[in-house]
Amino acid sequence: MSSSFTAPVPQGRYVAAVFAGDTVRTAGMTSRVDGILTVTGRVGAEVTVEEASAAAAVSVRNALAAVRSVLPAGMSFRPVEMVVYVAAAAEFTSLSTVADGASEVIAAELGVESLPARSAIGVYTLPGGAPVEVALTAVVV
Repeated sequence: MSSSFTAPVPQGRYVAAVFAGDTVRTAGMTSRVDGILTVTGRVGAEVTVEEASAAAAVSVRNALAAVRSVLPAGMSFRPVEMVVYVAAAAEFTSLSTVADGASEVIAAELGVESLPARSAIGVYTLPGGAPVEVALTAVVV
């Protein structure tokens, strides 16, 4: 299944993705749709795990769209590393549950065998008050 998302417009002086050699690296992607965040706040405070997981799903769809936007037609890719940053309340520790929202999208779009290695990292704040940011690295196959 191919994503209908388009690469988001950068919110600063950077590009959405870079294709170098056989690797594509994305910028950190939040859950922006048409430039607007779908949810804001810290997970475990203003944002529920379910809302954050849904935000992670939108974020990774944006990352996949960014990867596709820099590849020549007909080239395919495999995600190899995904870093999921979660703006979390101090006591919140279910970071992997939030990150699973992003992994589910990759499994659905590319197959379970295309799941990347993954890190889920708790942070105090993210751009625009986003609860989740996803950075993806893929290799061209």
